[in-house]
Amino acid sequence: MLNILVLCTGNSARSILAEALLNARGDGRISAFSAGSCPTGAPNPLALETLATHDLPTEGYRSKSWDEFAAPDAPELDAVITVCDSAAAEVCPVWPGAPVRAHWGLPDPAGIDDIDAARKAFVDTFRALDARILALLDALQGSDRIALQDAFDQIRHREF
Repeated sequence: MLNILVLCTGNSARSILAEALLNARGDGRISAFSAGSCPTGAPNPLALETLATHDLPTEGYRSKSWDEFAAPDAPELDAVITVCDSAAAEVCPVWPGAPVRAHWGLPDPAGIDDIDAARKAFVDTFRALDARILALLDALQGSDRIALQDAFDQIRHREF
């Protein structure tokens, strides 16, 4: 099983959606986690609403620091995916095991004040992440870091 950590600054929206999608679509091949450099303290209610709308679990998610995954008792990570440009630009902790890295920058749906526009942005973000995750899983031909790096390389330049 591959352990994948999804990073965002606040760990309340994009990274939560990606964690849920990777776990749901991974079909037992992936164990996904999410974290942030400056966690907000709770998942965004619209992220949980979006998961529910798409029949995915909404329980058990929490906004947490990426430091949890650099601790000695943390799971060994095979990949780290950043989903926001801010987190990608920050100096990350040293992850045990030197995981593969990928960047899937997406606009932050949590920063939209109008509720209808925010709901639409969350659905758009969900769909964009789902497309990338399905492409990654389709390209993944193995269960090690080399296969994971090859899959990331195959989808790196695709339009989503």
